[in-house]
Amino acid sequence: MTGLQIGYAAMLEQFAPAEAVALSAYAEEHGFSGVMAADHYQPWVPAQGQASFVWNVLTAVAERTRGDFGPGVTAPTFRWHPAMVAQASATLAAMYPGRHWLGLGSGEALNEHIVGGYWPEVPERINRMFEAIEIITKLFQGSLAGKDVKHSGQFYKLESTRLWTMPEVAPEILVATAGPVTAKRAGRHADGLITVGAPLEKIEMLFGKFDAGAREAGKDPATMPKVLQLHLSWAKTHEEALANAMHEWPNGGMKFPKGDIRSPFEFEQMAKLVRPEDFEGRLLISADPDEHRAYIQRFVDLGFDRIYLHNVGRNQREWIDVFGRDVLPKLGR
Repeated sequence: MTGLQIGYAAMLEQFAPAEAVALSAYAEEHGFSGVMAADHYQPWVPAQGQASFVWNVLTAVAERTRGDFGPGVTAPTFRWHPAMVAQASATLAAMYPGRHWLGLGSGEALNEHIVGGYWPEVPERINRMFEAIEIITKLFQGSLAGKDVKHSGQFYKLESTRLWTMPEVAPEILVATAGPVTAKRAGRHADGLITVGAPLEKIEMLFGKFDAGAREAGKDPATMPKVLQLHLSWAKTHEEALANAMHEWPNGGMKFPKGDIRSPFEFEQMAKLVRPEDFEGRLLISADPDEHRAYIQRFVDLGFDRIYLHNVGRNQREWIDVFGRDVLPKLGR
C-alpha cells in the first residue's frame, strides 16, 4: 500500500470507550494504519448505544497504537469555543509528535443542540466553522512564533492569549465537506479534505473545487491530504451483513440531510422507513471480501491518501481478521 493508508474508524457511537481502544489496537496489529474516532454527544439511533468523549479516547488510542489519529470530525462552533478545540488538539500533538491531525466540521444538531443555543441554518453553520478555523490557525501559528493572538469576528471573540503547550509542528487541519462551496473554501483555508463515501463523480467535483481553492491560496493541492471515511457492512453471509446495516446503521440509508435532527429517538422513528434498497450507492453490503476490495479500490484510484473503514456490525474482530488478511494487502495505487 505504498503511499496509501487504510485506517480504522473507531465508532464511539457503537462501542464503549475501552472496547473502541482495544479494537483500534487490534486493527493496527492486523494491518490497519491510523484511527479516526467519531465525536458524538449522542448516537445516531439508540441501538448504537454509546457516545464517549472523543478527546479522552484519542489519548488512550495513541497510547495503544503507533499510527496517525484524529477526530473525524469535531465541530469547533457550538459545544466548543474554537480556542478549546485548538488547545485539545495542540496538547495531543505535543504528546504524540507527527501523529495527530484535527478534523473539523460544521456540526449536526444531534450533538450540538444540547447546550441550548440557537441552531442556525446551513450557511451560518459553515461560516461559523470557517471563522473557527481562522481562530485555530491564528492560535497555532502565533503560539509557535511565541506571540499572543486575539480575534473579534462575527461569531467569536478571543482576547489576547496563546497556547502555552504546542508541538514543534502544528497539527494538520482537515475540513469535512460534501458540497462544492465548502470544498473550495476548505482548499483556501485548511490543510486537507475529509469526506464520506459518495458517487465517484460527486467526489471528483469536490476534489476539483478543493484544488481550485488551494491554488487560489498559493498552495499545491497535490501535497494536501484527501481523507475518506467509508462505511460498509461485511459479515459471513449477506443476510447477516444486511441485518447489521438495518439494525446498527439505518442512518446510512436515510437519503436526506440529517443535520437538523436533534434526538436519537427521532432517528429511530425515521429508521422504520429505511428499506434494504435505500443503502444502494451509499453503503456496500456484501459477504464477499473481494467485492469490498474492488469497492475500496475505486476510491483509492480516485486519489484518496487515507481511507478509514467502518464496518457497521458488531462483528469487528472477525471483520478485522478477514480484511487484514484478504483485503488490505491487495489494495494499492
